[in-house]
Amino acid sequence: MPEALTLPPGLMIAAPRSGSGKTTVTLGLLRALVRRGLAVQPFKCGPDYIDPAFHAVAAARPSYNIDSWAMSFDRAADILSRSSLGANVVVCEALMGLFDGVSKAGAWGNGASADIAAKTGWPVILVLDVSGQSQTAAAAARGFQEFRDGVKIAGVILNRVGSPRHVRFASEALEAAGLPVVGALPRERNVVLPERHLGLVQAEETAEINTRLEALADFIETHVDVGRVLQLAVPGSVAGGALTKIKPPAQRIALARDAAFSFVYPHLLEGWRAAGAEIIPFSPLADEAPDPQSDLVWLPGGYPELHAGALSNAGRFRSAVTEFARSRPVHGECGGYMALGTGLVDAEGQRHEMLGLLGLETSFANRKMNLGYRLAELVAACPLGGAGEVLMGHEFHYASVLASPDEPLFQLRNSDGEALSGGGSRRGQVTGSFFHFIDK
Repeated sequence: MPEALTLPPGLMIAAPRSGSGKTTVTLGLLRALVRRGLAVQPFKCGPDYIDPAFHAVAAARPSYNIDSWAMSFDRAADILSRSSLGANVVVCEALMGLFDGVSKAGAWGNGASADIAAKTGWPVILVLDVSGQSQTAAAAARGFQEFRDGVKIAGVILNRVGSPRHVRFASEALEAAGLPVVGALPRERNVVLPERHLGLVQAEETAEINTRLEALADFIETHVDVGRVLQLAVPGSVAGGALTKIKPPAQRIALARDAAFSFVYPHLLEGWRAAGAEIIPFSPLADEAPDPQSDLVWLPGGYPELHAGALSNAGRFRSAVTEFARSRPVHGECGGYMALGTGLVDAEGQRHEMLGLLGLETSFANRKMNLGYRLAELVAACPLGGAGEVLMGHEFHYASVLASPDEPLFQLRNSDGEALSGGGSRRGQVTGSFFHFIDK
């Protein structure tokens, strides 16, 4: 039998749907708990780069993604147990609605946040947007109580409440249904964080981020019984097994890292380092060249479309990567893939010349959403693995592909097992795709 790994007391912040206020509650609660002198470990369910960056600032600890579809359970158990060492309490933010996932199970679940709540035993605090309703909120919450064995709804935070009478009606109905109401948040525009098409604006781009987080913490302290929330947290556990190490793509990795290229999962960077790899960051936006002693240049995802002009004019960066690609591999994920292409058309319709190491042409003038879990079978060897290897990950972008003349890198399938087009590109030692790697 696998050994049970004990986890600190924890809670999941979840909701019936996206846009209910999970992130507002999570960030405010993280900072409020830190201000009380607690070591708080944040997690994010599912594939998401942006929320964990805010978590990390709010909690002053790295936040990690846990994914039941695209991550082996042993990987998830290792991340949960290792990263929460020394923490007094865990706060895990759910993705979308609590039970939302795909139709076919992946590694150990269908990608729903409820998978993680059930596996760890951490209870759920349900954030309910009660605008336009009162007692009906109790019926919705009661359905959450009984929907899945092993998932406990420990309490409710009402969001977007109106008058005290509105709060009373909803609270009385919820308490009668056996669900304690631990907070009621009024409609408040001044504590909302700025947004963009992939979710929240990146933490490092948000002006006065700590001032905003302090305001969120004040908001939560005023309208939520934080002490009661802490009392609802219970210790968790996971059954750990034999963990396969993440093989790094190279020994010395030159990693683009700035506002244009910031989407890298922390568990991958830590896995690469644990396997002996050295990661050397550089900034294309600052027109920096990658370390010439590196074995690989890795351009991760991000927002190159917002910085296309600066990237097009970054002569030192462009010439250095072009020269590097003559003898060593260069790989791009999503935004990095677009930067490796021939050109990028921004939202205003202006075309910017990119590195030209691949034939890819992309446009944001006519956006097209591409979203979902992916299984990617490598057609040819690349930094991610050998031909025939199958990787788990996801795709999330709004770029339209105008041209993609190169040989594909992957054979892609979605979460239903259906074959997809758009399997990336390869040309010589240069490879790239919109696929974000999570595990294999």
